[in-house]
Amino acid sequence: MALTVYSTTWCGPCKRLKSQLAREGISFRDIDIERDPAAAEFVMSVNNGNQVVPTVVVETAGGRVVRTNPSAREVKALLVS
Repeated sequence: MALTVYSTTWCGPCKRLKSQLAREGISFRDIDIERDPAAAEFVMSVNNGNQVVPTVVVETAGGRVVRTNPSAREVKALLVS
């Protein structure tokens, strides 16, 4: 299972989510959409053309789940399901 967090350096909700995940010992790949144009395009493609962060992607054997601005609790639930 893989977890990716699309974020920016200045985003408060992004910082909060990433620190909560780290505190829970949940590893994730962090991608700054301001440094990665392809990542920005992906985020816009799943958010009606908007660059909304944090956008989280959980890759499982059953497929991919995308959530925008989820809580750490919601991310944890996705990882155990």
